[in-house]
Amino acid sequence: MGKPTRNPKKVKTVRIKIPWIGEVEWGEDPTERNAAWRLYIELVTRIAVQPLAADQGLLREALSSLHELFAATRETLKQAGPDVGASTGSVGGIAIAVLNRGLRPFLAKWHSRLADWEPQRDPRTGAGHHERQWAEYSQMRAELEALRVNLELYAQVLATIAGVTIQVNN
Repeated sequence: MGKPTRNPKKVKTVRIKIPWIGEVEWGEDPTERNAAWRLYIELVTRIAVQPLAADQGLLREALSSLHELFAATRETLKQAGPDVGASTGSVGGIAIAVLNRGLRPFLAKWHSRLADWEPQRDPRTGAGHHERQWAEYSQMRAELEALRVNLELYAQVLATIAGVTIQVNN
């Protein structure tokens, strides 16, 4: 009879589909799990990833909220260090891809367009009313909603990596 051997700890792996990346396999890692939790909280507490009725909120607020995700993501990844990785199968790589392939193109397109429209507002007109008068308002709202749906999927991925259960309110 041979010596008993220790079973190495099995690493839990999951296959996840991520907007802007595709399907990846992720292996459980405590550093990545903690970073995913921090990114998840930053994401789901922002106006830009909450459903927004047509008569609510300002596009400018949504853009600012999305822009702030860059700083929050950078800070989270810097604090977590290189153990969060940079490949698409790591929390760091996933976060970087979401910023560069998802948020950056949207912000680059809409930030300057909205900034060009805003100074045309009559001081007697409210910001919300002025935004709704913009010829590109509906298009930006539609693209913001499409982005929000993808960011919601990203949030679900982060929750999976963080090991938390999301309760969906109907």
